Amino acid sequence: MSNNNEALFEAFLNQHDDPAWREVIRDLLPFIHDVDKNATEIWFHFYPLALVRALEKAEDAEQLAKKLLLQGNYYLKDQIDISHKFLYGHRYWTEVKRVVGERAVSDKAPASLNLAAQIREVASYVAGLVKAEESLVVGITAVAFMTLQQVGINAFKASPGPARASKKRREQILKERARDDSQGLFGFLRGEEKVYTITFDETDESAKFKLISSQHLTTAAACDKRDHTGRDSRIKADEGPIPVECRSASCGTCWVGVLGGAEKLSEVAALEQRSITEFGYIETDEQKPLVRLACQAQAYGAVSIVIPPWNGVFGKHLRQQKEREQEARA
Repeated sequence: MSNNNEALFEAFLNQHDDPAWREVIRDLLPFIHDVDKNATEIWFHFYPLALVRALEKAEDAEQLAKKLLLQGNYYLKDQIDISHKFLYGHRYWTEVKRVVGERAVSDKAPASLNLAAQIREVASYVAGLVKAEESLVVGITAVAFMTLQQVGINAFKASPGPARASKKRREQILKERARDDSQGLFGFLRGEEKVYTITFDETDESAKFKLISSQHLTTAAACDKRDHTGRDSRIKADEGPIPVECRSASCGTCWVGVLGGAEKLSEVAALEQRSITEFGYIETDEQKPLVRLACQAQAYGAVSIVIPPWNGVFGKHLRQQKEREQEARA
């Protein structure tokens, strides 16, 4: 019976593509704590369902990956327990994962066939178990549902367990994201030479570099001469912690999510706007969105970013795929 329930649950999830999930996340955002609002949206940009489905349907997934210039770790199935470590709610992953896994095989009918409502129902239940505010669990619960949809119930339940979560309190995290560096008693004399801290991994106290006001994120990162190659196979020696190749918005390697301080970055210029759409990272009219190309974004204050584990050129493929589907229906 459980196999039938698993199939029904996965079939229900598979009714939702990326646009449907965007609607779900929009419905959930008012119920997600501020500490995880940006992080949840960013996670869904980092792990688009369409990418994994395209690779699954391809006659030769490796060849398609080469065509899309995919680099890094683009399979969520290899990162089930760590992909979301930049969410505050990551600390509740063990319980969330268990309850979502049980929901997938349960013969008990859900209270609603609305996905957002189901996510909130599970989050409320887990919040009671861990004695946390429901708003702190909603984002990570949405991540769990999408993860299960992408990787399947067997892989979801079999993954070994989460990475260690940050012990920082949510108030501390929000305060650190909002705070700018003190420039000292005579800081006003520096003018445009003010120096700010860029955090690129909130779970690691050493994951910071300095930036002079108006510098591009990649330019400032390259001044961090520590060896970061062990963090990510795409990182080159002496280029800092952000993977970068072209510095001209043409490779997409340096895309980042902005957890805090998006308002302190320069507005998206036409080139960056076209590029992030072409890469398939985000489609938005916002002038200061949560996904940026670090080689194009200038900072005017302290900013907290998160670096995705992959990059590629996927947007063009998606558009061509839609055009073929429209032609087939015509």
